[in-house]
Amino acid sequence: MSAELLKTAETGVETDYVARARELAPLIADSASDVEAGRRLDEVVVAALHDAGLFRIMMPRWLGGGEAPPSEYAQVIETIARADASTAWCLSQMNVCSLASVYLERDAAREVFGGNRAALAWGSTPDAKAVRVPSGYRVTGKWEFGSGCHHATWLGGHIAVVEPDGTPVLGDDGEPLERTMLFPKSAARIADVWHVLGLRGTGSDLYTLDDHFIPEQHTLTSLFRWPDAPRLKLPVPYRFGGSSLYASGFACVALGNARGMLDDFIELSQRKVPRWGKNPLADNMIVQVAVAECDTKLESARVYLVQNLREVETAALRRQGGPTMDERMKIRAAGTYALRLATGVVNRLYEMAGTTAIFEGNPFERRFRDAHTISQHAQGRISHMETVGKHLLGIEQVPRFV
Repeated sequence: MSAELLKTAETGVETDYVARARELAPLIADSASDVEAGRRLDEVVVAALHDAGLFRIMMPRWLGGGEAPPSEYAQVIETIARADASTAWCLSQMNVCSLASVYLERDAAREVFGGNRAALAWGSTPDAKAVRVPSGYRVTGKWEFGSGCHHATWLGGHIAVVEPDGTPVLGDDGEPLERTMLFPKSAARIADVWHVLGLRGTGSDLYTLDDHFIPEQHTLTSLFRWPDAPRLKLPVPYRFGGSSLYASGFACVALGNARGMLDDFIELSQRKVPRWGKNPLADNMIVQVAVAECDTKLESARVYLVQNLREVETAALRRQGGPTMDERMKIRAAGTYALRLATGVVNRLYEMAGTTAIFEGNPFERRFRDAHTISQHAQGRISHMETVGKHLLGIEQVPRFV
């Protein structure tokens, strides 16, 4: 890590990560078209993000991190997404991955996260197994949607654990045991499969392992399980579950992407005169109403999401524990609502931009595709609102992804 970041961590000085994100936004915006064309983040941008400490927002101070609260992380992601959604998506994903640092023993955490450009990425899979052997696991599998894998130094995978004869290993709760396995990127093979509608710059490719040994110290309990009692006494970022953080981060990617499109539309409307018209779009009452409504929708969703996180953070500190189920449901509702609302705003702006928006290489076309790729993620499912509604109505359920 850089000397500046280490000094900041050691002295306990608070870092304004949102201000740092704003400073980098012009560089990221200028690189957005190249990021999309190259189907991975620009190396200059990645280096700048590392130098600003934006891959370590919530990482513990002893690793050069900021231990910043989730509400600050969310604002950083929204700010970066306003410049480029792909960059923000990778940053969001990899910051949540970085919370693995408090689940590992310190020596192992330093090995994974201690380098100057260290970063962790992971994907998902239904097709992997970890065979329990002395001191660790023999792992075979493939993981999809590995956002940021090209810029990571370590990769990970969530895997069911089995005995050598294939029998599932059961955890203390009697359920099949899953562990998150971490391994150097050099151990994996990355396949170029990320040919998609939007978020092309995330490089969310597939990677594989074949009978690779992973020592026990490089494994951890899944971040999608609720933090255990010892972690509920740690600083605020580590009291949140992975689902709450992903819900907030990816919602902010959607909000920032839509806000960036609104910025572009305002600029366009001030100079574009529609065919057979005499005045610019900005003089049209329908456009004026739409701009005001889009601005209000995005701002209200952002404020609700961030303020909700702040209130949960304050309550968690006061009670020396993690968010309650009521609070987790509010985070889930705020994230799902914001993500879906932002998609609607993008649709409206795309339509009003007319034929300007249909040509490749313009920000309307790219942001439209990015929005409709974000909306397909599991975090945007309307079924999350069903879960929240059942909770509010007192209907018994076993909630997932909350």
